[in-house]
Amino acid sequence: PDAMPLSGISICAVGDRVVVKDGGGRWQAESGQYLLGFEGNPADGSLSVIEPARAAPATADWFEQGLALESADPGAALEAYERAVEADPAHADAWINFGRLLHEAARHAEAERAYREALRACGSEPLLLYNLGVLLDDLGRKPEALEAYETALLGNPGLADCHYNLALLYEELKRPKDALRHMAQYRRLTSKA
Repeated sequence: PDAMPLSGISICAVGDRVVVKDGGGRWQAESGQYLLGFEGNPADGSLSVIEPARAAPATADWFEQGLALESADPGAALEAYERAVEADPAHADAWINFGRLLHEAARHAEAERAYREALRACGSEPLLLYNLGVLLDDLGRKPEALEAYETALLGNPGLADCHYNLALLYEELKRPKDALRHMAQYRRLTSKA
C-alpha cells in the first residue's frame, strides 16, 4: 500500500505463490488477491475463516509511516504523526515533525499548540524549543523567539542553527555584541563539520 513503508511488509511463499503480508493481512503479489486463512476440516463440514484482529500500529510504526509519507503526502504524514503522539505523548521526534509540518502548512496556531503540548509532555527538549523559536520568529514575536532559542541552547549548546538564528535576531534587536557572540559560536560549530 502507498501509505505503508516497505519495512511494514514481508514477502513469503505459500505453496507455489508469492504472498505479501502486512500485519494480519495477506495477498498474492501477482494478482493482489486477498488470501483468507481457514481452520477446520472440510471433510466433516467444519470449515471457518480465520481473520485475525488487526492491532493498531505501534507508536514507532506511526512515526515511521509519517517519515515515509512526508514528501509524497504531507497531509497523511501529519495524521500519522498525530497518531504517534496520541499513542505516546512523550515521543519527541514525532512532535517535532508534527509541529514542523503544521508550520510549513502555515497552520501557525496549531503548530504553536503542538510545540507547547510537546514541551509539557517531553520537557525542555532542545529541538522542540528551537522549532518553537523559529515559529515565533516567523510570527514576529521576537522576545518569545529569543527566549525559546536561549532555552534550547541551555539544553544543547551545539545547535548551530539556533546560534545563527539568535545572531540574526540580536542584530535585528540592535544588540550587536550578542549577535557577534552567537555568530562566532555558529562559525565554530560549522567549521568542525
